[in-house]
Amino acid sequence: VFVRIICMVDHLSKEKRSWNMSRIRSKDTKPEMIVRSLLHRMGYRFRLHRKDMPGKPDIVLPKYKTVIFVHGCKRRSKSVPPGGTIMYHPEPI
Repeated sequence: VFVRIICMVDHLSKEKRSWNMSRIRSKDTKPEMIVRSLLHRMGYRFRLHRKDMPGKPDIVLPKYKTVIFVHGCKRRSKSVPPGGTIMYHPEPI
C-alpha cells in the first residue's frame, strides 16, 4: 500500500494571507457583470445573490426557475479560449 501525503506550505504570514484574501471579490466580478449585462439586454428579469437558496447563486431567473453560477477564470487574461468563443457548460442542479 502506497500512501502519498501532500502538504502545501503557505509562504505568507497569516496577516498577509488575510489581507490578500480580503481583496478577492465574490460579488460584481467582471465575468458576472458581463453575464448580467447580456441577460439585461436580452430582456430577462433576474435577482442577485439570493441568500435563501442553497449555494447563494449569482443570478436567479425566478420566472424560469433557473439559477446561474458565474465562475471566473483563475488564469489571468485567459478567460476566452484561443478560438475566441466563450464555452458554456450546463450543469444540472
